Amino acid sequence: MTKELSPLARSLLGNSGAVKFFTQQEFDDALALAKAEIMTVAIETTKRAIMIEREECAKLADECVNIEELGEAIRNRIPSQRQ
Repeated sequence: MTKELSPLARSLLGNSGAVKFFTQQEFDDALALAKAEIMTVAIETTKRAIMIEREECAKLADECVNIEELGEAIRNRIPSQRQ
């Protein structure tokens, strides 16, 4: 929904008519849609990262002869939290 500009707004913004105004409901709807899209991307990215890590852990398991070596190999892949 586009609203007409008042004479004062036209004088402040110019007469190009390029400025579009939205109702609060239109803004809220667009914001909710954007948030949903961001969450969808975040969830899919997280799922992909988990699958990659599982695959890499499986490769490590395939290469290890005993369980102690496997645990150490996996721990060595985790970056240190110290900075």
